[in-house]
Amino acid sequence: MKRFKDGLRIQMLVVKALMIRELTTRFGRENIGFLWLMAEPLLFAGLVGIVWTLMKGTETHGISVVAFVASGYIPLTFMRHGVSKSANIFVANGALLYHRQVKVIDFVFVRVLIEVIGSMMAFVFIAIVLGYFNLFPAPFDIGYLLAGWGIYVLFVFSICTVLAPLSEVSEVVEKLIPVTTYIAIPFSGTFNLTSWLAPEARSYLMWSPMVSGMELMRYGLFGSVVQPYYDVFRALAVSICFLVLGLIMCRRVRRTLVVG
Repeated sequence: MKRFKDGLRIQMLVVKALMIRELTTRFGRENIGFLWLMAEPLLFAGLVGIVWTLMKGTETHGISVVAFVASGYIPLTFMRHGVSKSANIFVANGALLYHRQVKVIDFVFVRVLIEVIGSMMAFVFIAIVLGYFNLFPAPFDIGYLLAGWGIYVLFVFSICTVLAPLSEVSEVVEKLIPVTTYIAIPFSGTFNLTSWLAPEARSYLMWSPMVSGMELMRYGLFGSVVQPYYDVFRALAVSICFLVLGLIMCRRVRRTLVVG
């Protein structure tokens, strides 16, 4: 048990050190620094929310348009950034593998964790600001909201563990990643609820863990105003399959990396 605790403590120190290094490298120590993690999703969500309000008015299906867009676009931004940052991650950090305690999976975990923190900060901040103007509701059920975020984050992390080693093997994957993030938007549940769709389309979308995560988030936020459709078991099963595949691929890529 003591050995496990010591190993966990060392791993936490490794993650902390990698986070500090990543934040310093990406944002430096000047201006607002790591707060750009929060500012960027806020800007995107704010601009899209304004456009939707001009197009659809202040409400759609009895839900605040601004709150609907913000609650969907911030997780989507997290997905896009997490996936894009996973490309060529091993070569860029390969020199750190000289340290025995550093594992290749740590690089993926840290980058996803940083994006999660930034997105969560943006979500809370925009909820407080818009809530002050009665444009964002108080959460109906925190448990559902956090469960939705958990499923969403797990799936994005599992996808990143697959894409990271693939991008090291083929440059084509690196070039296609930005395209695939846009293709994934219809399967993310960002701009619609599954209750608005035909039953056949809904059954197909249930294979996307992001949809189940988004439905849980929106039910946790809006409550009985929405009718959620989700499949937690299927979402977890798909995510775990990708995660296992990604861990196997990361292990194989590690053998081919040259430690500088």
